[in-house]
Amino acid sequence: MLQLTDDSFVDMLGRLVARPCDASVASGAVLIGLVGRGIQLSRSPIMHEREGARLGMSYSYILIDFDKLGLDDDALGGIISAAEEIGFAGLNVTHPFKQSVIQHLDGLAPEASAIGAVNTVVLSGGVRQGHNTDSWGFAESFRDGMGQCSLNRVVQFGAGGAGAAVAYALIELGVDELQIIDSAPERARQLADRMTARFGTRVRAETDVAAALAAADGIVNTTPVGMAKYPGMPFPSSLLTARHWVAEIIYFPQETELLKQAGALGCRTLAGTGMAVYQAVRAFELFTGRAPDRAAMVGHFKAAS
Repeated sequence: MLQLTDDSFVDMLGRLVARPCDASVASGAVLIGLVGRGIQLSRSPIMHEREGARLGMSYSYILIDFDKLGLDDDALGGIISAAEEIGFAGLNVTHPFKQSVIQHLDGLAPEASAIGAVNTVVLSGGVRQGHNTDSWGFAESFRDGMGQCSLNRVVQFGAGGAGAAVAYALIELGVDELQIIDSAPERARQLADRMTARFGTRVRAETDVAAALAAADGIVNTTPVGMAKYPGMPFPSSLLTARHWVAEIIYFPQETELLKQAGALGCRTLAGTGMAVYQAVRAFELFTGRAPDRAAMVGHFKAAS
């Protein structure tokens, strides 16, 4: 892995945006980056750039892939500082930095503070403000695609940064009882305790997968299990029944093994594409101050497939 100075980070980002390190961003231009690992297949650049162009903006969105650049996780602070120096309007943040990025920020929006994870950083006037648009994105997608689904008892798999955002969204959607299951039980307990302290709702960590699913109305997967890199399901398929509704946050592939199995049983299902689009809708508005067209953003997302 590379060990870089502050100037080296500026040079690196300058090369990514095809701009000399001493050249500032042109007036009125919008420069955004996505920070994460293994993000070369992200559709965010197309969604953002095409919507920016549709609105007549000079809008550039680049991938800052720590894997491709050979960077250690502790380079995150240097990358953010370099983006700020070059004139980025903001950064989207994805795995594995949604929680560790917080230490490099000046402030958090209320939802990001409650969730404990950030996926959008607005850089303005020397201030780094963290937001979480994943939660809003999931909630909007759920309202669009899963109206009238019972929220009496919901089981959520995953308690990481994305899991925290979805738990927050489910509570705002009105879930009566939320059980959180994670491969690291302590992480599930911490998330459940944080949500309970914040909202006073019935959120608890669970380790008995079979018992939880036997009583559940709905299931949400916020783990990476189901992605091409992590094939399979987050729980045994035998525990899935036709009475469950099932929601994913994974959008590549659009039909995970979980959704395939659920569809075969006749379950009502929600793919992760809606969350992917709507989180971008909200992030675009935060970066630019202009509201994008949702239908257009959906079209941009589909065009990238």
